[in-house]
Amino acid sequence: MSAEAPGWTIRRWLSLFAVVEAVLLLAAVAGGVIALNNLTEARTSLLDVIGPQRLAATQLSTALLNQETGIRGYQLGRQPDFLTPYTDGRQAEGDAVSQLRQLGALPGTQAGDDLEAVLRAAVAWQAVAAPGAEPGASPLTQAQIERGRTLFNAVRQALGTQFDHLTTVRDAGRADLERAGNFLTAMLVAIAVLVVLLFVVLFLGLRQVITRPILRLAGEVRQAADQDVHRPVSGSGPREIAQLGADVEAMRQRILDEVAELERAHAMLDRRTRELERSNADLEQFAYVASHDLQEPLRKVASFCQLLQKRYQGLLDERGEQYIEYAVDGAKRMQVLINDLLAFSRVGRNPGEHVVVDAGRLVDDALANLEVALSLSAGKVDHGELPEVRVEPALMTAVFQNLIGNALKFKGETPPEVRVTAHRDGDDWVFSVADNGIGIDAEYAERVFALFQRLHTRTAYPGTGIGLALCRRIVEYHGGRIWLDTEAESTTFRFTIPAAEDRGTHDAGA
Repeated sequence: MSAEAPGWTIRRWLSLFAVVEAVLLLAAVAGGVIALNNLTEARTSLLDVIGPQRLAATQLSTALLNQETGIRGYQLGRQPDFLTPYTDGRQAEGDAVSQLRQLGALPGTQAGDDLEAVLRAAVAWQAVAAPGAEPGASPLTQAQIERGRTLFNAVRQALGTQFDHLTTVRDAGRADLERAGNFLTAMLVAIAVLVVLLFVVLFLGLRQVITRPILRLAGEVRQAADQDVHRPVSGSGPREIAQLGADVEAMRQRILDEVAELERAHAMLDRRTRELERSNADLEQFAYVASHDLQEPLRKVASFCQLLQKRYQGLLDERGEQYIEYAVDGAKRMQVLINDLLAFSRVGRNPGEHVVVDAGRLVDDALANLEVALSLSAGKVDHGELPEVRVEPALMTAVFQNLIGNALKFKGETPPEVRVTAHRDGDDWVFSVADNGIGIDAEYAERVFALFQRLHTRTAYPGTGIGLALCRRIVEYHGGRIWLDTEAESTTFRFTIPAAEDRGTHDAGA
């Protein structure tokens, strides 16, 4: 792990962006709330206060005009019905005054002062005109009528002043409502612009703080991977990206170390391969010498020993004849051993053509080679129907010949019986060679396949101890394996050969 890189973390940068955006958005939202509240207050004042005040003032003016009309009509006609506008006007006047006071026309305010001025003028006029409206009262004199007209003009003037003030208040309310609406619109536009700016700032900030360092690190990694693995890799920006760059650099260093180690291993492998090739060449030379130079002296020794045996038979004592017999037997065994070693060493060296052949025919060829051993041991070999396999026929015949020959050699008291079978197991054919011979202990299941390993003396059972080792080499050359089945009731050797359809036309060595 690399050391912790300096700088802010991505979480810290994101937290900073989030806090800044939240503060700005909250400020914008607060401004919008204030603008909306101002708009609501202006609209409420205009619709619920100023408008009803103007309406109540109009009702008050109408009530006073109705009173003046009723009194003037009564003065002219002296009919009691003509006083109805006057009495209704007094009632409407009281209602309008009550409504104005409820809407804020209280003493100390402009509306209250205007209302008091109207009421004072109305009271002064009513004090002059009201006595003439009483039933049975004498008509007003001309002087009283003129006086009443003058006082009612004062009432009209007070009402006009009141309407002028209310109109001014209404215009101010409309102006406030318009300003509040404009302010709200401006705040909504500001919020929209601020949101767009915040997204732009967030995009540019993330690009500058996170995306660019990541792209820069990715570019350095690609250059190191595609062009020059020795190019250093470093991360910049937030702490996580810097740590990632340090980790990639550490990985690059490890890869370089492993590549260097692998190159050293390849160099060593090449050196050992060359040594092995030289050793194989020496072995081939040895095989040539063994097959040619050693065979001739051995044949000469064996021939002269046999000539001595024939020429001096009966002339030498028993010990002399025994010595000659030992020499002949030793020369013959040496020839057999050399031939077996040559056969073992040649497996896979000069690979022949792999052909598809009936395994039953290979067993028949092996039995033909073992005809003498079969007749001497009175043995019986049964192989039934066997599958086709892709092998080198000569080598696979040698496998069957060695396994069946061992079964005939290591027989028990009864005549040997050998059975060769095969069954399919996945991609392989499993061949089995079972016999009723003396058997092999499980502890020797691997030892019997070793070169020159014998479980019996040469006097008890002849042989060089190479047969099973040769079988293993041939089977493994064909891509299979061979083993002693220690769980079978009789002595059973099994080996596998890949199925014919799964192999090519030629296999140069598994």
